[in-house]
Amino acid sequence: QVNFVVCQLFALLAAIWFRTYLHSSKTSPFIRHVVATLLGLYLALFCFGWYALHFVIQSGISYYIMIVIGVENMHKYCFVFALGYLTVCQITRVYIFDYGQYSADFSGPMMIITQKITSLAFEIHDGMFRKNEDLTPSQRCLAVRRMPSLLEYLSYNCNFMGILAGPLCSYKDYITFIEGRSYQLQQSEANGKEDTKFEQTDPSPNIAVAQKLLICGLSLFFHMTITKTLPVEYNIDDNFRATASWPLRFFYLYVSLMAARPKYYFAWTLADAINNAAGFGFRGYDKNGVTRWDLISNLRIQQIEFSTSFKMFLDNWNIQTALWLKRVCYERATFSPTIQTFILSAIWHGVYPGYYLTFLTGILMTLAARAIRNNIRHYFVESPAVKLCYDIITWMATQVAISYTVVPFVLLSVKPSFTFYSSCYFCLHIASILVLLVFPLKRTQRGSKRHESIQPVWSKKLEEENLLQKNSYSTTNNSFSQKQEITCRYRALKQ
Repeated sequence: QVNFVVCQLFALLAAIWFRTYLHSSKTSPFIRHVVATLLGLYLALFCFGWYALHFVIQSGISYYIMIVIGVENMHKYCFVFALGYLTVCQITRVYIFDYGQYSADFSGPMMIITQKITSLAFEIHDGMFRKNEDLTPSQRCLAVRRMPSLLEYLSYNCNFMGILAGPLCSYKDYITFIEGRSYQLQQSEANGKEDTKFEQTDPSPNIAVAQKLLICGLSLFFHMTITKTLPVEYNIDDNFRATASWPLRFFYLYVSLMAARPKYYFAWTLADAINNAAGFGFRGYDKNGVTRWDLISNLRIQQIEFSTSFKMFLDNWNIQTALWLKRVCYERATFSPTIQTFILSAIWHGVYPGYYLTFLTGILMTLAARAIRNNIRHYFVESPAVKLCYDIITWMATQVAISYTVVPFVLLSVKPSFTFYSSCYFCLHIASILVLLVFPLKRTQRGSKRHESIQPVWSKKLEEENLLQKNSYSTTNNSFSQKQEITCRYRALKQ
């Protein structure tokens, strides 16, 4: 863990140097690719030793599969190989070496590389095999129209900005950044014109980086001082279960799981700051002309803590992974997309039994929450006062349901997880099943968003600002002119 933090801090300094001395206006994309890749592999070697070879092996074999198999079926073979290789490494680490250890391990970066390998394979398949009219707007704008070179592929998978903690980004956004065209395209989209004359200087990320480092510092402080005093394991303590009242038990469940989140806030926000410091992550300007550096941000803390629905929490937690699951599974599933997506998420996370208990529980919670939302929410949105009361109640219910769901994710093993659920008499499992029996799912799983657009009182403004990111898709490809790409993204943004 110390190695991980040291490497990330070194990566932050390297990112500043990379943006200052290897800016796209000063050096070629080839040099930027080479330096980004070599720095990434060096950090991986320093942090994980020779286990870092797994990153090169997984990427190299996947690239060979792409070249040999061809664009028609390469996405399937790359998906199976990358996910299978990751799973084998996770099984080896968990059941042979250090079961139950919370230390940083080489399978963490492999999870990000697996996302990149599979998402790029689907994007190439969409761009080079499928017909344009068969693609959704997002698939059309993410589609890659030419096979990347080996250097571009390794740079995308193993660059120093994202090799240790991500976050996932689209291949086209990464190439656009390396080639120095991200600011120009974003400026054109903001203006909505195809013939915009672009400025030659990039906006400074310094303020955004400083703000994110402040969040990192606060998260780390909270984790080191508060988290240890509120262990999740205390939820299954025999004396606590025997003596505490139900309200106290649910309150401690909520605060203990809330206290477990800052370590993720720290790691993901620091990773985002590293990318921003290198000049990557710019997403245009808001309505007030303020720069936005959240193109690849992985979380929105305020909306997580004030979520009023299961979906709202998932949409703002590990955002890039949620987008990956949506793009490679949910949008392409022919049946039960929600169930398939949760199962894929469980497999991707690892082989601890607690992960599977969490995601199987998550399926029930998601379907039940959707049924309640679709069937009763519209009765409570007419009056602001009633709406406020509804938001408060759903916030409390969501936070308890999320905490209840993720306890096995933290406890990892079957026995303590079942100890916790049995001590609660599986109450929320039973409640979810009853909800699904009483309330029909009126809309399909990809159905109308009519009621989804009604925001909680305290988060409406933030939700409106973030709608752009939900429909924001990647830009650039060498075989397409900038004019075509700008038109594509601008239409997707309007949609």
